[in-house]
Amino acid sequence: MTINEIQEQIIEDFSYYEDWMEKYEHIISLGKELPLIEEQYKTEENLIKGCQSRVWLHADYKDGIVYFTADSDAIITKGLVGLMISVLSGQSPKDIANADIYFIDKIGLKSHLSPTRSNGLLAMLKQMKMYAVALNAVHPS
Repeated sequence: MTINEIQEQIIEDFSYYEDWMEKYEHIISLGKELPLIEEQYKTEENLIKGCQSRVWLHADYKDGIVYFTADSDAIITKGLVGLMISVLSGQSPKDIANADIYFIDKIGLKSHLSPTRSNGLLAMLKQMKMYAVALNAVHPS
């Protein structure tokens, strides 16, 4: 699936929930399905700067595709990074770097997060795109 197809699926999934308590429960459940980062990657370098909670993000590159793993010490934040990974993991560095991430606004997430969580979400996206840009420079497609 392309990044945009995945975003459309997420928008559709969130449309089934009527209120934000249900949407938050869905986000938390996504965090429980998150591909967990290996302990060896829970390092200071892999901590996302700009997140209030501790969020570790690691990128693996294999056969032209980027695979992200992550973890967080906060359940909502873990779900948010899980959402980002579901959209961007398994894509090429070029596609990740050029992706227009619009699902955050479409599902109303930005307006329902506290300013610190919203900043953290943007920091996650920025970090994932930075990994992709760096990998694309080393392995141009």
